[in-house]
Amino acid sequence: MFDKEDRRKLNERFAKVFRMLEARGDIVKNDRNGKGVGDFAERILGKRHGHIIRAYLNPNDKRMIKYSEALKLCREYSVSEDYMLYGKGDPFESPLQRLARQSSDKVVRHGGKILFTTQEAFAGDTIGAIAEPEANRFFSLPGIEGHGLVAFPIKGNSMEPVIYNGDIVICREVEEVQDIKDNEIYAVKSNGSVWVKYVQRVFTKGRLTHLKLISANYLEYDPFEEEVNVSMRLYKVVSKISQV
Repeated sequence: MFDKEDRRKLNERFAKVFRMLEARGDIVKNDRNGKGVGDFAERILGKRHGHIIRAYLNPNDKRMIKYSEALKLCREYSVSEDYMLYGKGDPFESPLQRLARQSSDKVVRHGGKILFTTQEAFAGDTIGAIAEPEANRFFSLPGIEGHGLVAFPIKGNSMEPVIYNGDIVICREVEEVQDIKDNEIYAVKSNGSVWVKYVQRVFTKGRLTHLKLISANYLEYDPFEEEVNVSMRLYKVVSKISQV
């Protein structure tokens, strides 16, 4: 049972997440193009009651966010339920980060810290929904250590001659999109798809809005842009295993 102190802490976490969403550009005060406080309230409360959201954000107001509304926030803005409800982990931790946090001790027993998966599983949401970490395959490589590591096989020739069809890429998750460096290779996971490309940042009025994805095999594949959004995940390619 959640008591009043639990509700207070929940509301504090809500205020923190709200500020982070503002910093990301997912909430823009006085915006009339779908990102205003009223739009946010409609997605969370079911009504355009921005004044209630502002009450939740006011530490001197007795009104606090409900657990049902907090769960809606998690679904609508890809916020971690572990963080929002229980204060565990980070607000926007990915399924891979959550899996590493929940099963770090079990990974050691498997002798490795790199999660191996298929490209299809990595692109989808199933990777974070596996109930028993023992069902996953982990391995290790000399010189590659730490959390947030994932490996999957490449399909296609868009990155040849740098990365070939059938190669396995090993990637480390990037915490913030602002941390990426132009013209380096990343796995970009967004909207159920994953691309391994050279990446360049695209700014609009000083704000990072898109990523330009460029193939090494540029004669066959044109570059394209992908919009930066709250559900996007980025992984720096740190190594590869090539077929002999």
